[in-house]
Amino acid sequence: MQPDLLPGHRAATVLHDLRHASPLVHCMTNDVVQTFTANVLLAIGAAPAMVIEPEEAAQFAAVAGALLINIGTLTAERSDAMLVAIHAANESSTPWVLDPVAVGGLTFRTRFALDVLTLKPAAIRGNASEILALAGEQSGGRGVDSTDDAFSALPAAQRLAQYTGAIVAITGERDYVTDGKNTWHVAGGGELMTRVVGTGCALSAVVAACCALPGSRLDNVAAACQFMKRAGEQAITVSHGPGSFTPAFLDALYALNAEALA
Repeated sequence: MQPDLLPGHRAATVLHDLRHASPLVHCMTNDVVQTFTANVLLAIGAAPAMVIEPEEAAQFAAVAGALLINIGTLTAERSDAMLVAIHAANESSTPWVLDPVAVGGLTFRTRFALDVLTLKPAAIRGNASEILALAGEQSGGRGVDSTDDAFSALPAAQRLAQYTGAIVAITGERDYVTDGKNTWHVAGGGELMTRVVGTGCALSAVVAACCALPGSRLDNVAAACQFMKRAGEQAITVSHGPGSFTPAFLDALYALNAEALA
């Protein structure tokens, strides 16, 4: 049975809170998506910062509203900086989000992701294959792409949420967001979103921004997914392909309102 859809009025409340607070998001993300991620955060109403030097990362994580750890282009040096930032975030009660890009197929990043699971992420956002791998199950990922169905990974996501205490979001054709007991699903978006680099990574940054807000973290993370799905739908209607989609998507995020979410 499908979980319930997140009600539009709840997502609208989160959007209002996000734009009012404009949380500062410390993005330790991959080299491929930094500009797009920053633009997505600015368009939705948050504030991005990319700080990667270990000494500065520790200092900045303590003052940011939230921290994103995206391991898409992980290196040994960067993993050290990420660990320092995570510890600083935990010491200052700054929520941090894990985006476990391509875990399961590559040893170094998989070991790193499994290690930091014990450091209490506020949320985990990944595709079905990544979530299955984090939960210790067989997965069929191909690089950053998932070959597993999001709904089929929901039981693993629920166990992972119970183990870590994090909100777990599995994204795909439909998104599923769970705290281990309660689950929302989010519909929308479209295939064109998969033809542009960085929509999933940028979603993780929006998830981090929403984790900085008060209220139900489950609702906040599901709302982040809904923002991206709705903006994607709107952008697709006026796009001719990937080249025209990106600016239309940023415009749709900027113009997103309660009516669109409803």
